[in-house]
Amino acid sequence: MAEMKEISPNAPAGAKLLNWVDNRFPLSKLYNEHLGEYYAPKNFNFFYIFGSLSLLVLVIQIVTGIFLVMHYKPDAALAFGSVEYIMRDVPWGWLIRYMHSTGASAFFIVVYLHMFRGLIYGSYRKPRELVWLFGCGIFLCLMAEAFMGYLLPWGQMSYWGAQVIVNLFAAVPFVGPDLALLIRGDYVVGDATLNRFFSFHVIAVPLVLLGLVAAHIIALHEVGSNNPDGVEIKATKGADGHPLDGIPFHPYYTVHDIFAVSMFLMVFTAIIFFAPEFGGYFLEYNNFIPADPLKTPLHIAPVWYFTPYYSMLRAITSEMVLVLIACVVGAAAVSVFKIKMPAVFKIVIVGAAAVVTAMLLSIDAKFWGVVIMGGAVVILFFLPWLDNCAVKSIRYRPNWHKYLYGIFVVNFVVLAYLGVQPPSAIGERVSQVGTLFYFGFFLLMPWWSQMGQTKAVPNRVTFAAH
Repeated sequence: MAEMKEISPNAPAGAKLLNWVDNRFPLSKLYNEHLGEYYAPKNFNFFYIFGSLSLLVLVIQIVTGIFLVMHYKPDAALAFGSVEYIMRDVPWGWLIRYMHSTGASAFFIVVYLHMFRGLIYGSYRKPRELVWLFGCGIFLCLMAEAFMGYLLPWGQMSYWGAQVIVNLFAAVPFVGPDLALLIRGDYVVGDATLNRFFSFHVIAVPLVLLGLVAAHIIALHEVGSNNPDGVEIKATKGADGHPLDGIPFHPYYTVHDIFAVSMFLMVFTAIIFFAPEFGGYFLEYNNFIPADPLKTPLHIAPVWYFTPYYSMLRAITSEMVLVLIACVVGAAAVSVFKIKMPAVFKIVIVGAAAVVTAMLLSIDAKFWGVVIMGGAVVILFFLPWLDNCAVKSIRYRPNWHKYLYGIFVVNFVVLAYLGVQPPSAIGERVSQVGTLFYFGFFLLMPWWSQMGQTKAVPNRVTFAAH
């Protein structure tokens, strides 16, 4: 048992109360470790606001979700009507609903920007691999949470979007039909599906999400924050033991984040009050029509934040499978003939390529579309071990790396746009090229990340006071 701290009898009442709490719960210790005495690099820039904004949007989603659950009915016959009741009859219900729906899109915007910052500044590199893995876990949970929440309004796009996505699991060899039946809880998307998704959306996934967020923050504060220079500030400490290039998170970055929060809330509230549907991207117009199993919408597409992966799913056709076979055979040939390795390894590579080729030919393209769609997210988990560049930050990498990252972002946006559009021959070809580039960017990273001449990284962070 820890020794109880004594305090002067003449101390103020607030100090006595804090001491009483500290002797029973490490309140001051937690405050010091994560705010008051947590030293962050002093050269943070604009991109370092999105972590705090992600936390803010998470709180908004939880609070608004609690109020929505008070009036929502997870029943296929009543769900759509309960949402309309919230919008029309519950005092301020329209505001809560629009905050929640806009918050879903805002969450993905800030998380995508947060991940992009990690990508360009090498925030996934040693010693922050675990921070990145927890972050990718958060992203995966966020996608599951958003998909399940998308079904709950029980509109046309909710129903048919769920129908399409759940039916994809039926493409899994051997266990597919049973897996789809387990997810749906019935032979069609219906009341059982709605209840399952509701329970996961409200209870199961948020619990996992909160645990991962806590683990993400704890891991970050254990190893310290990265910075735009990719310099470890703990390597240069002053006589007091604090990093010379660091400043306490509070009050310096709390003020920094409060300013960012105020700017974000201005945009957020403007969208809520003036354009909550955001042209059909945040709330699709078809979703204001009750779910009708007998009437299929002309074009079924997920919400914008899923569309890059949906494009990759649609890109995998029988022709594309042949291209994938060519990529596998080509990669195996290069490995065997260009890389020095024992003969046993070469035999294993050739055998593995033959097995993969046989699987690609024998299993339906629809299944490989599901694999590609899932692999596009899973591959992010391996990023810390794919990047072999000598430096972390894009600032000190070869200049052509910047253009490559720029093309990657443009490619991702194009895939997102194509996912919203109805299928077309040109769109299919572009999405196939975009899918190959997306995976090529990561799978070839061990080679291209080492190419080119890196710039000298300074020993201390580069910073100009403003």
